[in-house]
Amino acid sequence: MSAVGGPLVAVFTKNLTNPAYDGARAGADRVAARFGGRARHFVPTIPDDVDQQIALVDTALAERPDAVVMIPAHPTALLPALAKVHAAGIPVVTAVSRAEDPQVLCHVGADDEAVAFGIAIYLFDHLGGRGDVLLVGGHPNSSTTHDRERGFRASVAQHPGIRIAGVVRGDYQREPGRAAMERVLAEGARFDAVFAANDQSALGVIDALKAAGRRAPVVGVNAIPAAVTAIRAGDLLATAAYDAMSIASIAAEAVLRHLRGERLQREIMLPVAIVDAANCAAWDVPYEARRTPPWETAVPH
Repeated sequence: MSAVGGPLVAVFTKNLTNPAYDGARAGADRVAARFGGRARHFVPTIPDDVDQQIALVDTALAERPDAVVMIPAHPTALLPALAKVHAAGIPVVTAVSRAEDPQVLCHVGADDEAVAFGIAIYLFDHLGGRGDVLLVGGHPNSSTTHDRERGFRASVAQHPGIRIAGVVRGDYQREPGRAAMERVLAEGARFDAVFAANDQSALGVIDALKAAGRRAPVVGVNAIPAAVTAIRAGDLLATAAYDAMSIASIAAEAVLRHLRGERLQREIMLPVAIVDAANCAAWDVPYEARRTPPWETAVPH
């Protein structure tokens, strides 16, 4: 129990470099405070580092949290560490990425395959249903990476005029996304547009294109503030609002409601909208000013 008397929630995110996780931490903080408690954040200093996240579980357990919200860096490698959390009688809710752990009370996220399918269709429609599209994928350890690639490929399968120009890793980070795009440009690969698995890698792609004096339609996922700025500037075509802030806020509320004795659904999936030049004004605010969905809206009864 927190020293101030309210519940202490240990929140595990994957890195300090993806602004989507800034939003996740802000969302968890907001909800924990509303419940009279606080969130304590545990983040690897090396982005997405599994070993560091495992070690941070031991650090968190020493602080005796009342609950855990976990965005796992790997779907299975964290299982022994999570077993320690379960053995301590601490409830766990996962968010964004899944852990293959049946003892997790609830998972909060969005349908990554459907998200990718939808933003891909938006891109293909923009291309008039014809063209070569480069896929800049996510981090191989993340469950969301594989789901988003499946969604992208399913959309390609429905568009005979669309061809996959290539597949490269962006690791959900801006610098790897830029480096991957630089290699593609250096190799002289032909492409008409870019599907990036998240906004950070999409922004890295745009950095490389600008440096090379090139332009191409680029889409991403997350609707981070910098991506909205890029849409307004005409650099990013669109993004899918897979909002980590809303997901983490609902995950935190779920585990706090469990502490109050409420029963949880095994899965809470939030809807995702496409954000483009027509509607981006509503998203053009910092995380501190963004609204998160009420529990009653996210979890209809």
